[in-house]
Amino acid sequence: MGIGVEKTTLWQLVSEDYDANGRDWTRPGFRALAVYRFGVWRMSIRIPIIRKLASFFYRIGYRRCRNIYGIELPYTAKLGRRVVIEHQGGIVFHGATSIGDGTIIRQGCTFGIRSLERLDEAPKIGRNVNIGAGAVIMGNVHVGGGASIGANAVVLHDVPPGGLAIGIPAKIVPQRKTTNSRRQTM
Repeated sequence: MGIGVEKTTLWQLVSEDYDANGRDWTRPGFRALAVYRFGVWRMSIRIPIIRKLASFFYRIGYRRCRNIYGIELPYTAKLGRRVVIEHQGGIVFHGATSIGDGTIIRQGCTFGIRSLERLDEAPKIGRNVNIGAGAVIMGNVHVGGGASIGANAVVLHDVPPGGLAIGIPAKIVPQRKTTNSRRQTM
């Protein structure tokens, strides 16, 4: 999946996110990622009183990102390195979602479950995936590395590496060649 965050420190991850997000600490996407990284890190604190204090600050940051920026990113999700949340508003990650390194996410995206009987079956997104505005990826879906998800696509089935999924429900179509496919706009 490309989620290599195990051997890095909180500060290294936040620094990488800062660089990937245009070195702009005011961007809501960067702030949501920083709060997320802090939330994951605080779970490694072994002293209960310090963990509770860190959890208090995490909850404040989490609620601020959710309520003000519209980015709901719980610490239980698994995000890789250098993820970019390009725009704010209406972005929801299920707690079991997995996002690979270098993925770009735009406004209005939902990564969720399809059934209340299967709460752990959330999307698994590979490395360097380009996700268009308003995309919905539901259930135990695997999106391969380098794939693109079109704006407003509803993805209910796997997308192969390098594939392009568009439509409702999403269908895989041939992808056009671009000089910089990672940053193409949807």
